[in-house]
Amino acid sequence: MKLFLVFVLFFQLRNLPPPVTSLSSDGLSLLALKSAVDLAVAGEDDPFADWNENDPHPCHWSGVSCMNVSADTDPRVVGINIADKNIQGYIPSELGSLVYLRRLNLRGNRLSGSIPEQLFNATSLHSLFLYGNNLSGPLPPSVCNLPRIQNLDLSHNALSGTIPGSFGKCTQLQRLVLARNNFSGEIREGIWSKMDNLVQLDLSNNRFSGELPQDLGELKSLSGTLNLSFNGFSGQIPESLGKLPVTVSFDLRDNNFTGEIPETGTFANQGPTAFLHNPGLCGFPLQKPCKNSSSSPASKNPVRGGTNSSSSKKGLKPGLIILISVADAAGVALIGLIVVYIYWKRKDSSGCSCTGKGKLGGGADGGGRTCSCWRGNSDNSSEVDSEKGAEDGVEGDLVSIDKGFSFELDELLRASAYVLGKSGLGIVYKVVLGNGIPVAVRRLGEGGAQRYKEFAAEVQAIGRVKHPNIVRLRAYYWAQDEKLLISDFISNGNLAAALRGRNGQASPSLTWSTRLKIMKGTARGLAYLHECNPRKYVHGDVKPSNLLLDADFNPYISDFGLNRLISITGSSSVTGSSSNNTAGDSVYSSTGYIGAALPSVRAAPPSERANNYRAPEARSPGSRPAQKWDVYSYGLVLLEMLTGKAPEASSPSTPSSSTSEGVVELVRWVRKGFEEENPLSEMVDPILLQEVHAKKEVLAVFHLALACTETDPELRPRMKTVSDNLERIGS
Repeated sequence: MKLFLVFVLFFQLRNLPPPVTSLSSDGLSLLALKSAVDLAVAGEDDPFADWNENDPHPCHWSGVSCMNVSADTDPRVVGINIADKNIQGYIPSELGSLVYLRRLNLRGNRLSGSIPEQLFNATSLHSLFLYGNNLSGPLPPSVCNLPRIQNLDLSHNALSGTIPGSFGKCTQLQRLVLARNNFSGEIREGIWSKMDNLVQLDLSNNRFSGELPQDLGELKSLSGTLNLSFNGFSGQIPESLGKLPVTVSFDLRDNNFTGEIPETGTFANQGPTAFLHNPGLCGFPLQKPCKNSSSSPASKNPVRGGTNSSSSKKGLKPGLIILISVADAAGVALIGLIVVYIYWKRKDSSGCSCTGKGKLGGGADGGGRTCSCWRGNSDNSSEVDSEKGAEDGVEGDLVSIDKGFSFELDELLRASAYVLGKSGLGIVYKVVLGNGIPVAVRRLGEGGAQRYKEFAAEVQAIGRVKHPNIVRLRAYYWAQDEKLLISDFISNGNLAAALRGRNGQASPSLTWSTRLKIMKGTARGLAYLHECNPRKYVHGDVKPSNLLLDADFNPYISDFGLNRLISITGSSSVTGSSSNNTAGDSVYSSTGYIGAALPSVRAAPPSERANNYRAPEARSPGSRPAQKWDVYSYGLVLLEMLTGKAPEASSPSTPSSSTSEGVVELVRWVRKGFEEENPLSEMVDPILLQEVHAKKEVLAVFHLALACTETDPELRPRMKTVSDNLERIGS
């Protein structure tokens, strides 16, 4: 009887219609991810709202990308992007059955649990982004069973354990980011010498310990920052790190390194911040000499000839003492004669700066002119003697900074002037002198009458800055009611006008080679300001409107040092400015004379002059200018030149709600594009797409721009490093 009932039941089941499920195998694997997360946490923005199990395939689901791997099969899943959706749950092992999956991006959620071993059965996987979750457990050793793995970012989780020795198999790995986890133990020797393609290595903010392996110095493709900071590494820093590319910056802060810092190779390019908070470290560039260093005075003056200590204590013979005394007296007398000669020579050759018809650069008094004399007229500077008269504002002083650049004050004040623009840093005119030479004249504020010495010292310092890519200051004029700066006029406007043009599009002349020339020249000028002159300057206002272009599109950095001069002359402090040729805020075409006929133009209030290129830390009240501000601003300029999009806009279609958000969004938009491996055509300025041969160069500049715009200033490269990197591109 039981056998009969089983037979009847089997017969009835055979006649039932098959279950309705037409979803592909890839779709079923993706539904495992939907089941593994808590949809209630996602809120209204449900990333799985259109994941329908009745669909034939998942290729139109949100966050899923597919492609046809062959002509006779259905499209297969190659990408999953469910990022920043606030979902909570775990990573299902079923995702490992997606054999054609190339990119998995689940960053910025609240996923927990461990990374399943089965995930690495997806052998096509080459980019895995899981950072910003709550994942725990060890790093699966099978991760390097993936033959194509290139990008592995597991940062900002709670992963623990050590780096497996099997990582030596990751020969295709380009980016390894494990920062801000709980990894511990020593970093093994023999892994890094096999990673010929590794570009980025970030192991910061973990619990690693022990000595660094020597083969870290064999990462020949490394660029940007080697970040090992905030760990427990100990021992001496391997000299082999000096073999890394010269463009690599170190971040070895907050460890337990000891001994002397090597000075060979790449070490010579590092600043002191790279080694801070390692109490046992000494030597250059730290201000902590090593006790047994070969540079100590004792080692530089060893006892020679086998003499003992008693022989070195013997006094000199009387005859030798007399001879030395006579020689010293003769030397002092000779120096005194030289000083007297120079004094009378300079007194005889003193010149005068004059008002009225006096000529800039000096001349004899006469013709009813009022003159005030200065000492000498060197190529670098001129110092006015009659400082009291200048401070009182009784008479104006026209002072030449470059003796080879000479014209009359009367000629300047009566020449036709064209208003180029205005900003919080003064009104800018183009003035054509009598000899046909155009100059740019910036009219500053009317205050600061009691601060002439401070003003003159600051101007002289600016005048000493001489570089082919920095606008040259030639002279200045000081009076109580008039303060002028005279500099070279650069004829082809500024980079902002060239990029945006009259119709909002870049000029056709801005080809890739032209943009690369502008990038390189600007980087050289900023590197000079930062490191290649006696004072380590900060520009503080790097943006396209302050990058002037000549007829050959050579760049010139303008507005250097003007914020300080404005504060001296009593004008309101500003956060933005216009270039000295074409204004970034307003442009005028009125004409007149600087001396009288031309009316002054009121500068825009600070709220209208927000600088969208400032670094995030520069926006905090009371922050002090730093060179890494310039690096960030320069990185934004690079991104604008590459994408054709200004920081004010967050994406091609979505304008930002605020300026500060727009700056962040431009950087974030580019980073997201690279993470998702979007086609270059979606990010780069369309004008550049015609130059196919420049693709590799464009990619290299993109990576450099992203390094410059790191949120943490310590992670940004030095400007000299940026310049060296650019010089290698296209050469």
